[in-house]
Amino acid sequence: MTMDRGIMSKTGVAVRPGSTTGAIIRPGSTIGILGGGQLGRMIALKAREMGYRIASLDPAADSPCGQVADKEFVDALDNLETARQLAAAADVLTYEFENVSDEMVKILEQEAYLPQGGKVLQQTRHRIREKMALEAAEIPVAPWRPVRSAADLTQAVAELGLPAVLKTATGGYDGKGQYVMRQESDVEQAWKSLGGGAVELVLEAWVSFDKEISVIAARNPNGEVRTFPTAENIHRDNILHMSFVPARIPAEADQAAQELAQKIAAELDVVGLIAVEMFWQEGRILVNELAPRPHNSGHYTMDACVTSQFEQHVRAICNLPLGDTKLLTPVVMVNILGEHVQPVLDKAHLLNGGIKLHLYGKAEAREKRKMGHLNVLAPSVEDALKTIERLEIWSR
Repeated sequence: MTMDRGIMSKTGVAVRPGSTTGAIIRPGSTIGILGGGQLGRMIALKAREMGYRIASLDPAADSPCGQVADKEFVDALDNLETARQLAAAADVLTYEFENVSDEMVKILEQEAYLPQGGKVLQQTRHRIREKMALEAAEIPVAPWRPVRSAADLTQAVAELGLPAVLKTATGGYDGKGQYVMRQESDVEQAWKSLGGGAVELVLEAWVSFDKEISVIAARNPNGEVRTFPTAENIHRDNILHMSFVPARIPAEADQAAQELAQKIAAELDVVGLIAVEMFWQEGRILVNELAPRPHNSGHYTMDACVTSQFEQHVRAICNLPLGDTKLLTPVVMVNILGEHVQPVLDKAHLLNGGIKLHLYGKAEAREKRKMGHLNVLAPSVEDALKTIERLEIWSR
């Protein structure tokens, strides 16, 4: 499969390791996915529709992605030997989440074809590096300070004021690894609960906002960029609950969000997808976080857009022309967590043709664990919300 440390794909296209010089990975080739979760599963399902084969690597056997892969490797994601076996079985590699070690990615960039590369991954998996990269690209973010000691935290609170949010620099998701400090008595507790100096932290000023929004941008190695319609997001317990599309924001705010996502994709030299989470308040938009992969807030694209985010990711990493991102119908995406699975199954007979069910193949339905989602298609976002309310699954 290799010659002079270059790769000859199964379709006969020579690819230089680490390059993003326009090689096309054609259907019939094999895509190797680092990570076996639901995002990998949905990438794999769409890729197989397009004619690709799939190899996956995940610590758990019968992972959501492994269930639909042609070849499943079961090992720790930092096991270089097994990762090399995955690379040898694939024509192109991709990752489905950020927790892949920088060291392993660097080696895979040298020895295999990983068009996403390690630079964006290194930036976005670390909140301090991410904010520095955004500021270097002149992208607006909330005021922030790095925190490496208790003295740093005291100084940062004095400068940014309260309320503020203390976050771990790495590893946080779905509300984990963060603490909202509303008064002085919270500062010491936040410091202790997030590691007390054992890990890098970042303090972010509290942002008053009208809506949380997100835009997913795609870019291929040839530099073509496309964005998906802006989503308006609602969180519960720091976990995404619903996404509304079209977002209920003014047209000029929508345009500004689209332009920010396009600029980030270009400035950070993204290949694949980049999800850009933002805060919108009348007159301004601040970027909150980035994710260099398909994103929960883009699941609506599976049923409501000409091209889904998962097909677009495959197109981007394989350097195919990017697909049309046009919204075909208003839609509301609602997450199915562990506590919602049985109620959804009990009401399956009520899920009509405008309600699209997606379950992720996870064996254990734990509370707050993402198990699937519904895409509810309707003439308007308000009509879709009424349909969800009638199911009486997410009521409080």
